[in-house]
Amino acid sequence: MYAQSFTWISSTEGNVWKEAEVKLQTKSNQAPVLKADANESIQTFKKWGTCFNELGWDALNMLSIDDQKVVLNNFFAPDGELKFSMGRIPMNANDYARNWYSCNEVPGDFKLNYFTIDRDKQTLIPYVKRALKVNPNMTFWISPWSPPSWMKVNHYYSVKSKAGVNQLPTQAEIALYERIENVDKKFYPKQVTENDYFIQDPRYLQSYADYFCKFVSAYQKEKIPVNRVMFQNEPWAYSIYPACAWTPEGIIRFNVEYLAPTLKKQLPEVQLYLGTLNTNRIELVDKILSDPRMKDAVEGIGFQWWGGQILPKIRKKYPNYKYMQTESECGSGTFDWKAAEHTFNLINHYLGSGCEEYTFWNAILCDEGTSGWGWKQNALVRVDSNTSSVIYTPEYYAVRHFSNRVVSGTKILQYKEKGEDKLPVMVFLTPDNKFLIVAGNFNDTPRQLTVQIRNKYLDVTVQGHSFNTFSMK
Repeated sequence: MYAQSFTWISSTEGNVWKEAEVKLQTKSNQAPVLKADANESIQTFKKWGTCFNELGWDALNMLSIDDQKVVLNNFFAPDGELKFSMGRIPMNANDYARNWYSCNEVPGDFKLNYFTIDRDKQTLIPYVKRALKVNPNMTFWISPWSPPSWMKVNHYYSVKSKAGVNQLPTQAEIALYERIENVDKKFYPKQVTENDYFIQDPRYLQSYADYFCKFVSAYQKEKIPVNRVMFQNEPWAYSIYPACAWTPEGIIRFNVEYLAPTLKKQLPEVQLYLGTLNTNRIELVDKILSDPRMKDAVEGIGFQWWGGQILPKIRKKYPNYKYMQTESECGSGTFDWKAAEHTFNLINHYLGSGCEEYTFWNAILCDEGTSGWGWKQNALVRVDSNTSSVIYTPEYYAVRHFSNRVVSGTKILQYKEKGEDKLPVMVFLTPDNKFLIVAGNFNDTPRQLTVQIRNKYLDVTVQGHSFNTFSMK
């Protein structure tokens, strides 16, 4: 515990993953930003993961077989660079599918006689199996972006219409919004649907619960271990791509009265988490969790996007749930260092706020990261389709500075948000009882970083716009 030496790994734009050695000091002239010992911890971390999307599979297949093996090993191998051991699988199409599809588009098929995962067998399942070949101990969780279109009040995969992007008529935007005057811009969404887009009829609700079980069972037959389910990706996203808006009442009804009991009857080993929650309007989430039946229905809660802003308050009020981050924010196809700093800060926030698992979005995309619905997003690895070459993006290194050293069983001891000084810092204790520090400097100039480790000090100057990992030898 009193080792004097740390391996210091630093990354700046164009100069990544450089190793040096630094020694702890017995005193420091600067006040430490954090003081850490091993007596208290925020959380014990479990897993890093990513979502398996069709466009990611297409990008991977632009590479040579040898390059594919290198990329997959870097992502998923237990001794790889990122050490991902968890996967998210979309049930039905998401916004990074090639186009819309579901496993059953036969209206009125409540018994799901026409349910099929044939589309998945062509894209997602081969992708997942490639990852499992690298790491056979991976686990997976699922969530839908939209139910089958016939189960929705508008009979269409999206919630909003947009000419040239989808074919939903404007008059089919039948959500009845709550009108809010002078709403603060910090709140998302500004208007809240008063209407569940999923049909609130018992036949539909029960059939959809059965649909989840059929999907999980179908993947298990493919030897893909799905051990967790979440009812909806972003129930407060009113989107032009696959989406489904829910009210708190509808969320409670489906999870408590249908999905939870159906899972317990058909697949008792599969966990149900409430997710993925994407609103910072805390009254909506609190309304759901305050229903006393929820604590028996769900084991954990998943947050992403604006939901992360209310995570600390929700966890404080409801400490008995497990918490996870379900989708790291995607950027806009810039693939630049600024986006990487944002990702670094998100990881720092979610882990420091008590999440025991963290899921990234697109691990790999080609060119500008354009979706089937026309926008651009970032990824950890970018493929140039003209040259079939691999580019490890700045965000890849932002992630690696955490995931390469923060392995399962690592305790999160203390953290500091970015703040005005733009110096996010986190202190861990690894399973082999060694301190680990991950810190960023988002300033244009070097900054002094001082962290007290028991009665000694890590006292270093970190470069501007840098990521840093200090690992006790």
